[in-house]
Amino acid sequence: MSCLIDDLGVAVSPDRVRAGHAELSLYRRDASNFDGSASVVCFPMTTAEVQAVVRVCVAHATPYVARGSGTGLAGGATPLDGAVVVSLAKMDRIISIDAQARQAWVEPGVLNLDLSKAVAHLGLHFAPDPSSQQSCTIGGNVANNSGGPHCLADGVTAAHIVALEVVLPEGDIVIIGGEDPDPDGLDLRGAFVGSEGMFGIATKICVRLTQNAPAVRTMLLDFDRVEDGAETVSAIIAAGMVPAALEMMDALCTRAVEEYIHAGLPTDAAAILLVEVAGLSHGLEDQVARIISIGKAHGARTVRVAQDEAERALLWKGRKTAFGAIARIKPNYYLHDTVVPRRKLPEVLNQVYEIAKRHDLLVMNVFHAGDGNLHPLLVFDKREPGVMERVHAAGEEIVRVSVAAGGVLSGEHGIGLEKRDFMPLMFSPVDLAAQAAMRAAFDPTGLANPTKVLPSPAACGDVHHVPEGAWI
Repeated sequence: MSCLIDDLGVAVSPDRVRAGHAELSLYRRDASNFDGSASVVCFPMTTAEVQAVVRVCVAHATPYVARGSGTGLAGGATPLDGAVVVSLAKMDRIISIDAQARQAWVEPGVLNLDLSKAVAHLGLHFAPDPSSQQSCTIGGNVANNSGGPHCLADGVTAAHIVALEVVLPEGDIVIIGGEDPDPDGLDLRGAFVGSEGMFGIATKICVRLTQNAPAVRTMLLDFDRVEDGAETVSAIIAAGMVPAALEMMDALCTRAVEEYIHAGLPTDAAAILLVEVAGLSHGLEDQVARIISIGKAHGARTVRVAQDEAERALLWKGRKTAFGAIARIKPNYYLHDTVVPRRKLPEVLNQVYEIAKRHDLLVMNVFHAGDGNLHPLLVFDKREPGVMERVHAAGEEIVRVSVAAGGVLSGEHGIGLEKRDFMPLMFSPVDLAAQAAMRAAFDPTGLANPTKVLPSPAACGDVHHVPEGAWI
């Protein structure tokens, strides 16, 4: 270990290599419910330093995990078995902005919201907008192919990545993609984006910037039944409209948010639906009228249309702070991330409520209703004896009913550790073998974020939990 630390000190500098108890405790986990163990944390500041760190890890046959802000919820940045944590937080420069081409080169540690703020004066923004956008990094967005409320119309991160400079798992530096419309070589952006650190470390990222819409209208509809809100979502899409966002919160979540932000949300409603449309101003009023009509036809009690930017920002603050607001109810939560067909939303939501009730847990639902991306929040106090076992059991059932309904394991949080052993629910042994072959092509050593995403061959026959002790 001392040799590894010494070599890492040469790769970066001794003051940016930390192995103290406090640092290792802070970096042993991300924002998930998984606990790991790191041997050392290092903070490179350049591509050359990242390359040197990777080569040191390979020379010492030591696994390593790239990390941004640690906001991931699936355990993707949790180090296991004494892995080296490669923190990219100090690589936070916006290198260049090309307003005409609507592109920017950034380092992986740039915060999502900071990028949009930096280009706001140009009438541009970075479209992926996770709820954690004030703290999550562009590098983390790339690793998990992150989405956000506005991914319904704008698409997830993969649709907004033009090129990447990558340090491959054995230390080579390559460019994936390119600024030209038809870049040379294989276009491996689709493989790399969403690879959760298994295929290398992105050190520079060329993102596509999106022009701000000339006009935006935001509406809040409330319902006496969650099913009515879910059916309204399907009806809006069926009518040929794809709003910029379609977000839902159930009663428990709405009450928690209202107690936190005091936005005048209807706390007696079973569900509220936040709908946003964007585009040319002359066409928006027609869309607003049609959405209001559809909502009322499906049982909407009232419709609130934001009258100015301040009111719109307040409504979105409610949606973006939902996860933090639940601390008023219980100190801990386990947030799942599955996707189901829109037509199955009412059915699966009812199953989620039943699962939570059977395991004596509170559940809050706040989700991207437009694309069926569910985010059930199991709210609990981990100090209660036996509660974690109930949380794990309920979480597994939620995953199973989502996949059984024709859904998928994750919409934007990634697989990481959380859903690794559920992969056989979706993929056959042949599928998993093909994915393992792709991983091996990028990482022959198996040291880049190992034991994530893909289950071991022994696990492919049956789904099992992460070993005891990996959970907090």
